[in-house]
Amino acid sequence: MPLELDSTILRALFATIVPESSALDAAGWCDVEQVVAALLRDRPESLKRQLRIFLRAIQWLPVARYGRPFTRLSPAHRTRVLAHLQNHRIQKVRVGFWGLRTIVLAGYYGRPAAARAIGYTASPRGWGAA
Repeated sequence: MPLELDSTILRALFATIVPESSALDAAGWCDVEQVVAALLRDRPESLKRQLRIFLRAIQWLPVARYGRPFTRLSPAHRTRVLAHLQNHRIQKVRVGFWGLRTIVLAGYYGRPAAARAIGYTASPRGWGAA
């Protein structure tokens, strides 16, 4: 994974946010990694560090409630953990979650195969191309 991100945690996040990602093969995950790497390439190092810390927090915070890290939770419990972060009372946590969610969605739907599957054909002409 890019930026030394833990691929196990990221794949669990992807599977929770975009359940269809569980069916990706090695080439599909390679495409996801390339999209995520491109998204984060020009970001400041401080933001990348915050992302790594946030991923570790997502992994270990569920231990207090469920007795297991995020990657060992059931899909339902993972969804609850992410819903809690999405609606957290601390704005910085909510912003971190929504940023991470955006990365996950872009990583999955930004793959060429996903674009073809949903009929996305970007064009410099915009809507006029349709």
